[in-house]
Formats: sequence, structure tokens, C-alpha cells
Amino acid sequence: MTALLEAVQITKTFGGGIFQAPATLAVDNFSLRIEGEPPAITAVVGESGSGKTTLARLLLGEIAPTSGAVHYLGKDLTKLSRKERKAFRRDVQVIFQDPYEVYNPFYTVDHVLTMPARKFGLSKSKSETSESIRQALTAVGLRPDETLGRYPHQLSGGQRQRLMVARALLIQPRVIIADEPVSMVDASLRATILDNLKSLTREFGVSILYITHDLVTAYQISDNIIVLYRGSIAEAGHAEPVVQQPQHPYTQLLMHSIPLPDPDRTWPREQQSSEIGKLATNFAGCKFARRCPHAMDVCLERHPALFQTGPDRVSACYLYQDSPELTARSIDAVFATSEAGPGPVTN
Repeated sequence: MTALLEAVQITKTFGGGIFQAPATLAVDNFSLRIEGEPPAITAVVGESGSGKTTLARLLLGEIAPTSGAVHYLGKDLTKLSRKERKAFRRDVQVIFQDPYEVYNPFYTVDHVLTMPARKFGLSKSKSETSESIRQALTAVGLRPDETLGRYPHQLSGGQRQRLMVARALLIQPRVIIADEPVSMVDASLRATILDNLKSLTREFGVSILYITHDLVTAYQISDNIIVLYRGSIAEAGHAEPVVQQPQHPYTQLLMHSIPLPDPDRTWPREQQSSEIGKLATNFAGCKFARRCPHAMDVCLERHPALFQTGPDRVSACYLYQDSPELTARSIDAVFATSEAGPGPVTN
């Protein structure tokens, strides 16, 4: 079955060359497969600089991979016809971290909703468009009479972000790439926006790629989690085992960095790397070796493959080298065993 959206061993390098700064490897041999059915929410989690936003831009076709390709319905994004690209733009939508950058301050927020309605021919008449817009706003908890006709600066950050969710709902895409959609929203509104996103999957059949640095919200919203470190997958699998029992040392570090409401709990320090890990370079071996307390000699020699450590999870760590090494095809089965059903596939 042809995937709706698929990244095939994509690598993205910035810089390099004779007169430029040293090359930066942002995404390294990453594959991701999102099927049209059934809809699922997959979180991509990692610290700043892990390649999350670069991955989103690659999947959206905003930048081209250095190697590999991104496919929409089996066709390379760079080779889409004008008609196919229009279909891609409707099927694959994005919600940005800072919605204020999306708005033209000289237009009311109505423009953000009416423009795609006209562009994609979503309604047959102005009255039908108006009714669809009001329904979309109501669905995300906004009051149309208090939202329409206002300028972006007259809305709160939470209102602007929910307006972006309403826009996505109006267009009726098949996939939404949400890049840190709640990182700039106060805590009281995060739950509302996350629930809006979940309803898009639950009620409207939209798959979501939820990009975040926050494992807590990733756990709350997602079916599957991909932990990204310096452009490569560190760990992936069904959300519950990845968060409840993290296996990769990097995932464990992310979990330990989450503050808990316990005054007696001291803030944990990052574990020191092993003596072997201190010898690691940026040019070979496991990318996390320099920070890893469990680094071994093999970690300095080559980057670990993905090892299947359970029926619905994988880990790129030599601590699990006795487990089966996965191929791209066998990863399909890993995610198919998760409670959420068959979701996106990574390798």
C-alpha cells in the first residue's frame, strides 16, 4: 500500500564547502512512513538542536534533503505537477510554534480562514464558507462573534494558536505536522489545544506528527513516540512503554529532566559519561557516546542499529545488541503490534 507521506532515508546537511562554516548534520538517514489509514498521532521528541524542525521542513517540502527523498503518494515532492502539489498542500498542513508569524498584521484574522477556503474550493458560496468557518471556530472552543473581524494583535496567543487548529480543520487535511504547537502557550490553555488536536484524529480522521521537546505532552497526546537525538532515532515505539520504561540512556535523561511536584526531590544531575565515552568524537560511533554513562568500546566504532527490545519498541543502543537488529520492513510489524494499531513506520 502506498504511503500518504513518506521520508525515505533522508539526510540534511547545512553548510560546508571551502568558504563556509563546517557542515552541520541536521537529519541523518531518517525514514518515516505515514499511512492514510488508520489515523494516528506520532510524537517526535528531542532537545533543541536534535533536528525536529528541520525534519518538519523536509516533510513539508520547504527544503530539499541532501540525500534521500520525501514522497507524497509514492511520488517525489520535487517532481510533483502543479495539480499534485496543490493536492499535497491540502492533504498535508502545518501548525507552527509561533502562530503570530503566520498572520499578516494588516488583515483581520478572517483572511487566514477565507483564503484557503477560496484557494481549495472548499465551499460553493460565501454563505457556505461563512458557516463552515463558524463551525470550525466553535469546534476548537472559539466564539465566532468574538474572533472574526479582529486583528492578530487583538487575540491572545492561545486564541491565535486555536485559530490555526480551526484553519486546519476547515481545510480537512489528512496529515497535520504540528511543530511545538503549545510551547508558547500558557499552561492553562495547553490541555485545550492538545484536546483539539486529539479530536482532529479521533473525530475527523487526521493523522498528526506532533513535534515537541516535552515528553509529558507527547505521552498525553500520542500513540507512538520517536525520540530524536542529533538527527537520528534513539528510541521509538508505542508511547506508554517508551515513557514509562525508557531504555535508551538519552530517553532516560529526558525523563529525569521532567520536574515533579515533590519538594523533597532534588534536581537530578546528568550522569557523567563513562571513561570510554569521554574518548568519543563527532565523526564515528554512537552520537550519544560522549554523554552516555554506559558507553563501551563498540560505541566508538560505529553508530548502533535499531534493535527490537520488545514487541512494540526499538532502541539504537548497544546495551541491547543481543536483541534482533531491525530492517525497514520488520519495523512495520513493530508498530503494528502497538495498542494504537498500525501507525507510522520509522527506520
